Amino acid sequence: MILDAHPGYIAWRDYEENLRRLQENAQIQGIEKRSAVREGPSLLQGLAICGVCGSRMTVGYRQRKAGVYPFYICQGPREVDRIDKGYCQRVSGYSLDKAIGSLLVETVTPLALEVALSVQQELQSRWDEADRLRRLQVDRARYESELARRRFLRVDPDSRLVAASLEAEWNSKLHALSEAEQNYERQCQADQLTVSTVQREQVLALATNFPQLWNDPGTADRERKRMVRLLIEDVTIRKGEQVQLDVRFRGGVSKTLMLPRPLSFCESHKQNPAMVAQMDRLLDDYNYADVARILNEKGFKTGDGLQVTSPAVGYIRKAYRLKSRCEQLRERGLLTASEIARRCGVSTNTIFDWRRKGRICAHAINDRNQFLYEDPGPNPPRRHARKVWIDESLSR
Repeated sequence: MILDAHPGYIAWRDYEENLRRLQENAQIQGIEKRSAVREGPSLLQGLAICGVCGSRMTVGYRQRKAGVYPFYICQGPREVDRIDKGYCQRVSGYSLDKAIGSLLVETVTPLALEVALSVQQELQSRWDEADRLRRLQVDRARYESELARRRFLRVDPDSRLVAASLEAEWNSKLHALSEAEQNYERQCQADQLTVSTVQREQVLALATNFPQLWNDPGTADRERKRMVRLLIEDVTIRKGEQVQLDVRFRGGVSKTLMLPRPLSFCESHKQNPAMVAQMDRLLDDYNYADVARILNEKGFKTGDGLQVTSPAVGYIRKAYRLKSRCEQLRERGLLTASEIARRCGVSTNTIFDWRRKGRICAHAINDRNQFLYEDPGPNPPRRHARKVWIDESLSR
């Protein structure tokens, strides 16, 4: 194959890059590939490596009230292992992605970019020196080729053996010159170009633009993942008492992050113990609606981060097996409408009427107009007591 023998639609380097990208994106090749950037908020899609078996970790998503949450799962190097032993690792991805995003924002700083540009300038100076030495090799090969040509032209045509020897030497020098020129061209294409002043200013401007672009809600998840792939080669995940992330940047630099082990869904949505204790105390004196109002005034939230409502108080009370308002009032000796009606020798409708008129003390047990009543003792209210008092007054 002779490169650049004819003009191509794209450069040879672009062609090789396209082949590499296609090979990475081909899922049929196996789980060891990085895979193409796809939809979804997971930043490490195609970059996460299992720290136990070394396989590529796949990505899954769960729909929650607050949105879509990713998780990373290692299915093992072989399907038979997955069937026999189950999943190798399974890690919630929300805290991992958040830590990776913070790391990238901290990494792309003016100081880091200035150091990178300084290193690039040092490398450029070395490339220039290497380019000078390669040019000297080409000049030396060209001089020797020209010298061999002159020797061949000056030989006597009758001296056939000498002419054949000089011609062979000339051809050898031409071949060496051709190899030196091709090697020089290849090395020049491989070397990076000099960073101009404008390009240097653009690179330094990334330190300000990158955090803004990264934190912008309008930035698509696909674009964030593309930025991650430009900076990070892969991330090895090992789950133990803590989650260890070994981040390998492009260029070989590595960094290790130790993160708290992500909580399960039940653990992350567990109710605040202080709120549960406060609710238990409030149920002695208030119904569900009042308990919810007081808890909201004190700044408490449910496990889902929502406002406390009357139904939520009921759900939490049952989940934590707290005594209900009715049970607590019953333990204090309060009576139902039927019980106090039998004790007073009246109907329940009379009890309801006495409660509305304030003749007996009642306590609401819920938000549905249900009450328990205090024991009136040895002198309960009497039916038609107001009428008897009026008749006695008139008779006097």
